[in-house]
Amino acid sequence: MSRRYFGTDGVRGKVGKNPITPDFVLRLGQAAGRTIRHRSGTSRPTVLIGKDTRISGYMLEAALEAGFSSAGVDVLLCGPIPTPAVAYLTRALRLDAGVVISASHNPYDDNGIKFFSGAGTKLPDEMELEMEEEMDRGFACVTSAELGKARRLDDASGRYIEFCKASISGNADLKGLKILVDCANGAAYHIAPSVFHELGAEVTAVGNTPDGFNINAGVGATHTEHLPELVREHGCDVAVSLDGDADRLIMADANHVYNGDELLWAMVTDRLLDGAVSGVAGTLMTNFALEQKLAERQIPFGRAKVGDRYVLEMMKREGWLLGGETSGHIIALDKQTTGDGLVSALQVLAAMRRQEKTLAEVTAELTLLPQVLVNRPIEPGFDWRKSEAFGAAVREAEKTLEGRGRLLVRPSGTEPLLRIMVETADPAEARRLAEELAAALP
Repeated sequence: MSRRYFGTDGVRGKVGKNPITPDFVLRLGQAAGRTIRHRSGTSRPTVLIGKDTRISGYMLEAALEAGFSSAGVDVLLCGPIPTPAVAYLTRALRLDAGVVISASHNPYDDNGIKFFSGAGTKLPDEMELEMEEEMDRGFACVTSAELGKARRLDDASGRYIEFCKASISGNADLKGLKILVDCANGAAYHIAPSVFHELGAEVTAVGNTPDGFNINAGVGATHTEHLPELVREHGCDVAVSLDGDADRLIMADANHVYNGDELLWAMVTDRLLDGAVSGVAGTLMTNFALEQKLAERQIPFGRAKVGDRYVLEMMKREGWLLGGETSGHIIALDKQTTGDGLVSALQVLAAMRRQEKTLAEVTAELTLLPQVLVNRPIEPGFDWRKSEAFGAAVREAEKTLEGRGRLLVRPSGTEPLLRIMVETADPAEARRLAEELAAALP
């Protein structure tokens, strides 16, 4: 059975259009509440709700709160807080579920709802399907005596800051490092600078003045083209760039922007100093150069579907502790249960301090193959596999790249786009092939 509302990372869309409307979110909250009650076996479960800085968060938070209350579920409200903070707090407080109101790296007029289990992990597909089935049963409020209550968790940010700091050795500090922190005008704007400052770094913060409309607007992990320039301008050693909900990490120095594959490699090689690494999970988008480097070290590697939930599923299935996506979702399962931009940044920074190396030096062994990604808008519901012209173009491109590159075509899980990625040593050839494929679509 296919999911109707849930994509690769919860329910997401344009605010004011189905499904991101107050009435839908109210019904989703109630359906989720009924599902959680059924699965928890408790008469009064508790869920935690966090959000990013989008102006629509106020409206959707109120709708979710009402939906959960109507299902007899208590609610803890955190206000703006990173997605991984919701995962951590849900687990640490022994709650039944966590909910994040965010559209991650998307613009402010998008929003979404994603859920975490009581263990702080993304929900399995079958539980999301159960929520959709509950929605089909219609709205049914519990009696007044059973209604859920809501209260604020006032120290949520402080708890998460201490958790992040504890994710590296107690002997480690960042004294002497000058760090530029780009908070994307998102959920970590009041948290990320404090984490690095309290560990001893000299911090320059940008993207830390959210107004409800400027989240991800020219800042954050999806707008990193000017990061090296900012590092130079502010005299910093390194930049840490997060996305709107702070589960994604990109870093930079004065000369280069480092993506998730490079940062994951830095974490792998640092852990090799203490012994073997059991394996690493990537995705279909992971650069082939990383796969080759891991093979040289005899480290098992697997490719999951795109989406950090699928990376996590592979890690748990294989018993691996490290995994991630090129886009910057990096998971260290012995540190956190989900992708966490701040925790990942601290692992890389701690590796730099431990080895007394720069960011360039801890990633130097890995030289990525050029990847060109073209996003081709498509109509919702369009089945690109049925296009004969596009299929012929794909086969021709695969023949051209055979033995020396990769081609990947996949639909976005969050937007009406077809993503066409070509990877080969010649970036001009990769660009040409990707654009030819995009043009072959009707």
